[in-house]
Amino acid sequence: MDRFLVTGGARLSGSVPIAGAKNSALKLMAAALLAPGRTVLSNVPRIQDCLTMVEVLQHLGADVAWEDDLTIDAGAVLSVEAPYELVSRMRASILVLGPLLARCGRARVAMPGGCNIGSRKIDLHVRGLEKMGARFSSEHGFLEGVAPRGLSGAIISLDFPSVGATENVMMAAVAARGTTVIENAAREPELSDLAEFLQEMGGRIDGVGTPTIEIEGTGDFHPVRHSVIPDRIEAGTFAIATCATGGQVVLERARGDHMDLVLAKLTELGADAVATEAGVAVGLEDRPRAVDFVTLPYPGFPTDLQPQMMALLSVAEGTSIVTENVFESRFMFVDELNRMGADIRTEGHHAVIRGVDHLSAAPVRALDIRAGAAMVIAALCADGVTAVEDMYHVDRGYQDFEAKLLSLGAEVRRERQLTPALW
Repeated sequence: MDRFLVTGGARLSGSVPIAGAKNSALKLMAAALLAPGRTVLSNVPRIQDCLTMVEVLQHLGADVAWEDDLTIDAGAVLSVEAPYELVSRMRASILVLGPLLARCGRARVAMPGGCNIGSRKIDLHVRGLEKMGARFSSEHGFLEGVAPRGLSGAIISLDFPSVGATENVMMAAVAARGTTVIENAAREPELSDLAEFLQEMGGRIDGVGTPTIEIEGTGDFHPVRHSVIPDRIEAGTFAIATCATGGQVVLERARGDHMDLVLAKLTELGADAVATEAGVAVGLEDRPRAVDFVTLPYPGFPTDLQPQMMALLSVAEGTSIVTENVFESRFMFVDELNRMGADIRTEGHHAVIRGVDHLSAAPVRALDIRAGAAMVIAALCADGVTAVEDMYHVDRGYQDFEAKLLSLGAEVRRERQLTPALW
């Protein structure tokens, strides 16, 4: 078990390359199952979640090679089962459901695990695919879907603009008979990247980026070469860390047009945040000011940046109010921040953050990917040396996190912890 030892007080300075988007790469890897032949993906982040998805694809029979680029040869899909030992590590494994039903007419996927930040039920995925003709049963911890007559186009209205449900339905719909309309669809940039990939493969999709997506089914898919978009969540994490330390950093390759509201909130708390051709430049000289924000599906403020932003606001001047509208358990990390001297009170899906002058080092845990990043940000602006345990969570979502922080001047050291014997 790895932990980070972070010495606070250093201002982040310089430039940092932003990796490919985790939440795009995983979906593109699943979608590659639709096309027999060799699909090549570049800019795939080398993180644990992507390595787990490689194992999923290999278990299904795809031939996967990862050098500079990731090559997926899905010429022979020999299995339709994604086993528990893989799916339990990462929820995104459920996204092989749509491609497998479309290509093989059957899928058997273990019920997903992943970060413990809320129920994140997959009922929207199932209901959407059922409308297209799939039938599902659940037993022994597996969700089994069959489409004996193939999939047919349908009008699917989502109760919530779920990214995963929109993606699963879209990947199935491109290979279904007829036209599928997804109403109340998600609008995230990662979804647009998937749609572009599917269109390059031969899919026909209109309305991406709006609440209504129309997909005309086709059965002719071919492998393609595609580059993953930059990770707006990694970019946002480093932007927030820069502001927490009073630094100046250029986020190389970051897409400012994917971060409009995040950059607006950083500007509101006193930062300079400017999108350029090279990326995004962020800096903050003075103590941050308190701001309020509400997490919502894109183009709202991303829930995946809520913990990091709360770490920054814990040392802001004034009182901030944060409302979490996406995941019901996303405030679990607040006790860890309060151990460092933060003054945060939560009630339901609201958090009141009274900014303090400084945080103090304390042993804390990374409870999930984004909460772990938040604890590192808090440690960067705290007095003393903070030990952040369970960093394997952060490794699931950030490529070379330690090296990138060191390149910006942070004092960070990774330490391997031996698991104590049980007596």
